[in-house]
Amino acid sequence: MVKRLILICVVLLCCIAVFAPTTSADPLKSNNYQFVEQSVGGSGLVGSQSANYQSDQAVGILGLGNSASTNIQVNAGNITTGDPALAFAVTSGNVSFGDFSASAATTATATFEVLDYTSYGYIVQIIGNPPSHGAHTITAMSTAGSSTPGTEQFGINTVANTSPSSLGANPDNGQFGYGQAATNYNTSNNYRYVSGDTIAQGPKSSGVTIYTISYVINVNILTPGGLYDGGQTLLCTGTY
Repeated sequence: MVKRLILICVVLLCCIAVFAPTTSADPLKSNNYQFVEQSVGGSGLVGSQSANYQSDQAVGILGLGNSASTNIQVNAGNITTGDPALAFAVTSGNVSFGDFSASAATTATATFEVLDYTSYGYIVQIIGNPPSHGAHTITAMSTAGSSTPGTEQFGINTVANTSPSSLGANPDNGQFGYGQAATNYNTSNNYRYVSGDTIAQGPKSSGVTIYTISYVINVNILTPGGLYDGGQTLLCTGTY
């Protein structure tokens, strides 16, 4: 018999606009060229121009503007905006299990990503029910603990594990991210599931963090046979 868990996820996009003041100083100029409201070593937020050349909001590495003349145009660095943005995407959301066994755990994984640009951080919560069949629901692990075959358990974490098998991964911050697995879900080989819990978090503005949710299900010999399904929603919220 095959009992399958389907993970249902939603995407939340958050955007808040902020405005930065311009900086000013005495103009630097000659007979042929003039800088207006420039800043040395930082970012000039007002255009600098002459008859043959114009520089508009050229900002160091970020390149928040465009520099151009008749024959050439430069968009310095990455094209970015000064507005805060929180982006969230489920990259692998359908979780399917094979046959359950009272002698060994059944496992699966799902992945999601968070990008947190110029804000103050975020949390990711998981909301929903464990897999069920008819009137029977697999028992959720209300406290963090290890996988125990022969005991009904439904639990998750967001780190790499070696038990009951090589499973999952630690948060991947290779794209300038600062994301972390949250308390109760950040210990290898320990699993838990409480609807509404925070399972991942970012303490500050960062690039992309890739998270892996590891699922563990154990059943006992009295667990009813049949097709099991359930759904969880991931909710990503900015912490401003």
